Amino acid sequence: MLDAKTVKEYAKRLGADIVGIASMDRFEGAPPQMDPRFIMPKAKSMIVMGFRVMRGSLRGIEEGTFFSNYSAMGYGGITYLYMPITVINLCKIIEDEGFEAIPIGHQSDWRAIDNVGKLRNNYSKPVEPGKPSPDIMIHLRIAGFVAGLGEIGYSKMFLTPEFGPRQRLGVILTELELEPDPIYNGPQLCNRCMACVRDCPGQCIPADKTVKVTVAGHDLEWADVDMDKCNLYFRGGMETAEGETGSYFEGQTNVKPSPYSPFYKKPRNLYNTGQAVCGARGCTRACMVSLESRGVLKNKFESPFRTKKPWLVDWTDYQPVAETADPVAGTDPAKQERLKEARKEPD
Repeated sequence: MLDAKTVKEYAKRLGADIVGIASMDRFEGAPPQMDPRFIMPKAKSMIVMGFRVMRGSLRGIEEGTFFSNYSAMGYGGITYLYMPITVINLCKIIEDEGFEAIPIGHQSDWRAIDNVGKLRNNYSKPVEPGKPSPDIMIHLRIAGFVAGLGEIGYSKMFLTPEFGPRQRLGVILTELELEPDPIYNGPQLCNRCMACVRDCPGQCIPADKTVKVTVAGHDLEWADVDMDKCNLYFRGGMETAEGETGSYFEGQTNVKPSPYSPFYKKPRNLYNTGQAVCGARGCTRACMVSLESRGVLKNKFESPFRTKKPWLVDWTDYQPVAETADPVAGTDPAKQERLKEARKEPD
């Protein structure tokens, strides 16, 4: 029979960095659209795994010279490749013991609610009375909290004593009953330093507006993040001023590159949703710098992450790029041809 200790050992052997277990009663009071018990009514346990975002994957953005690695290796690649493989293989071990298990290695792209928790109009409906609309969205940060892995910081990012904000979470629901971990009660991680508020590119994290919830008997509070604004600045864009025309997003004329993006146009997505051009400047990088300076994280490094004032791009000479023009070579055929040759992969 599998026990909690063995399951955690398997999870780490398969690729997880940290593992916690929650009993399903800790989700009592959750909104139906976010209650995992509607997904698996007979579930006894939720296994929550954290997969570290390599500090090095943030290095290129911090230096302003290599942006794709964080979106590929620290964002989309973990969410849509590495994490699903790990949770699937752990589920195989559990199901071989005769207990059903659901591998949830990424959030449902088919979820019925939007980023602020509202039902999407004319999208889906319950299949029978008493059930929520498909798909349910599990609140991964709350899952991490009830599994004892850490706490939810002011920025709404999940923080662990191992990595601070540098992890992504995957979960398994299973009928296998496992001993749950205690709710995190270690050293305080978020001290409300507000570095996330100050460094957020779009000022999307308000200092004076919060969300308060009670989870498993614990009162939690985090900033009421402006998710629509975050969705714009996180991808490196900003709204144009009156009379301006932008071309940062294809097909839109009201968005131009922000000082936190070096790109004339937003680069393509990597692994489906990896498009974090701002490199989580406030919610991850500023938070990590603060936590490391306080010496509270277990994952320690020989050198400090930040050694100089963060860069900004001067876009005062910005001119919208025509849809048919290369953002570097423009419309000059000779320049386009030279650039085409230069971009070819070496043999």
